[in-house]
Amino acid sequence: MSASSPASTPAGGPLSAWAAAFGDWARTDGAAWLYLFKALLATFIALGVSMRLDLPAPKTAMTTVFIVMQPQSGAVLAKSFYRVAGTIFGLIATLTFVGLFPQQPQLFLLAIAIWIALCTAGAARNRNFRSYGFLLAGYTTALIGLPASQHPDGAFMSAMTRVSEVIIGIVSAGVVSALVFPQYTGEQMRTTVRKRFGSFVDYVASALSGQLDRAHIETIHTRFVADVVGFEAARSMAVFENPDTRMRSGRLARLNSEFMSASSRFHALHQLMNRLHVAGAQAAIDAIEPYFREIAPLLTRHGEPVRTSIDAAHSAEQLLAWRDALPRRIRATRAELETQPDFPLLDFDTAAELLYRFITDLQEYAATYASLATATHERERWIERYEPRTNRTAATIAGIRTATVILALGWFWIETAWPSGVMLVLNAAATCALASSAPRPTAMAAQMGMGTALAVCTGFLLMFGIYPRIDGFWLLCAALAPLLAIGIYMTLKPKLAGYGMGYLIFFCFLAGPDSITHYDPMSFMNDALALLLSMLVSAIAFAVLFPPTAPWLKKRLFADLRHQAVAACHARLAGLRTRFESGARDLMYQAHTLSADQPDVQRDALRWMFAVLETGNAAIDLRHELATLPSDPRYAPTTPWRRAIETMRAALSSLFTRPDAERFDATLAAVNDAIDATRQTLDAFTPTREERHRLQRILSHLHFVRTALLDPESPLAALNRNRPVRPQPGASS
Repeated sequence: MSASSPASTPAGGPLSAWAAAFGDWARTDGAAWLYLFKALLATFIALGVSMRLDLPAPKTAMTTVFIVMQPQSGAVLAKSFYRVAGTIFGLIATLTFVGLFPQQPQLFLLAIAIWIALCTAGAARNRNFRSYGFLLAGYTTALIGLPASQHPDGAFMSAMTRVSEVIIGIVSAGVVSALVFPQYTGEQMRTTVRKRFGSFVDYVASALSGQLDRAHIETIHTRFVADVVGFEAARSMAVFENPDTRMRSGRLARLNSEFMSASSRFHALHQLMNRLHVAGAQAAIDAIEPYFREIAPLLTRHGEPVRTSIDAAHSAEQLLAWRDALPRRIRATRAELETQPDFPLLDFDTAAELLYRFITDLQEYAATYASLATATHERERWIERYEPRTNRTAATIAGIRTATVILALGWFWIETAWPSGVMLVLNAAATCALASSAPRPTAMAAQMGMGTALAVCTGFLLMFGIYPRIDGFWLLCAALAPLLAIGIYMTLKPKLAGYGMGYLIFFCFLAGPDSITHYDPMSFMNDALALLLSMLVSAIAFAVLFPPTAPWLKKRLFADLRHQAVAACHARLAGLRTRFESGARDLMYQAHTLSADQPDVQRDALRWMFAVLETGNAAIDLRHELATLPSDPRYAPTTPWRRAIETMRAALSSLFTRPDAERFDATLAAVNDAIDATRQTLDAFTPTREERHRLQRILSHLHFVRTALLDPESPLAALNRNRPVRPQPGASS
């Protein structure tokens, strides 16, 4: 006998749905509301402490909170650290200048302008959290020095009170960020590490199966470049959060470096196979492809793609065992191929060498990822670091531009004796400092100006409509909260961040409470006009004085990107690969960011990065092989084959320094001559097996450089004047 009952809702169904909805809200809008609450709390703590200590300008502490506040605790602590350092250096510079030029305003302004210009150039040169210290060293000098210059006798006390207000703002932001529902950068990094490893594994599997076209591959590599740059920025923040992250900092830096190497190796291997397909070298493809089909299973566990660090440890063991067996298997395959007449052995050797190096780098990457599961590990010992690259000319121009704005407005202030001249020069310095680090500083300065215009309106309402009608700290907080929330909300939206930053900072400048409030509409409007004028002049300066978005900077970045290949040919070998890999990606990322509305320029930047990485890595590998040759007269640098390789390196450097058709032809001829000379050396005597393998690897590196030069997808292809290409023995072209 059976009974039936109507279907019932599973226990906890509605509760589960509500919990899921709440979790989704907490991760999105809830996080925004939490940050807004924390920013307001930090602001009011800074305001209250400053008032309790009877400091003259609590609004300076409020402004500091908004400058350093970030959703992640690590970002706040990192910015706070560098702000303190920058503030101290700025204080020392201010007191020095006031002491040197107490009665010479022209010389004082010149010294201030030069100092801020140097700080701005240093910030542009570093492009990481150290840049924030440079910016604050310059900004603090203007913040403290310009008001102090009006009363040199009280400069020391004025400087001390300003520094005290700044420190209170920094401490308030740091304490609230670290203690009130902290959002740790380390947790975000763990998610990033897992997703990036999984994405790379999926990319390798898809590319080996032939499922990706050129456009898709370019999109993936563009994302990888952004991941590399963003990961390094996050790592530099996360080390401030907790000892657990600091204990893994070396492995995280190593992980980023090994990811760059593995992705470069795989791209080189994939491009070589594409070139062999285009050249019709089917015999070489058929010989090497069976090895490729064995890679994808090594990156799975129980039939599922590797994702976690435990799975990565299993894959690392499999990859290591497979790699150790690979040379013996390759030798066996090569012995069979040698019996076939006219088989392109050089193509096969080059593909096999790239495969071995890719598996080595992939195994290292997987092993480092797996090591993150433990607090301490031997892989933590890693001295190489990501090194960003910035064009020196661009950094110098950024400093000159800032100095020009300060001197021009300072001259206007002195000549007109405008009471709000201090506000004019001070905020021009602040705007130039803050906007100079943005990818599009002209737009950033304009957005800050529009945010400031809104701050003038709300500030006037607060100052003359609300302040006279309230009494007490809590009513003050209630009056400030909705007006500040407007700006905080805007900073959370990427498209409105510039407006929000201008609104918050200069709202505090204009209408933030002082210990003694002065109700002077004329002074208020003068200060408001000074703020807007400083924004306008700064935006004009960014638009007219060598604008960063103009073609000149992109050309300089492209030249710097190509110079990475020159460095690969001639720079010192110690730590070169990490410097080379990170420098090329950082420059490509800058060019890509500056060309947001120019997809053709972005594609050219990516293509040049590929060309630089392919030839540069081959040159580094070649130099390592040459450096490990035994001390034998047949391998001496003065031998003809070594001189031919040196000639090739010089020609390759010349080509990437200034690409043109003649240098392309000379480089291609030099590569062919180096291949011929090395082959003749290999055939002239019978070296030991290890030495023969090293010479064969040198041949493979030279051949890969040749294929990279002849790649029709390379930006160098336009320099090939379609002359008949002399085929190399054992090669398909």
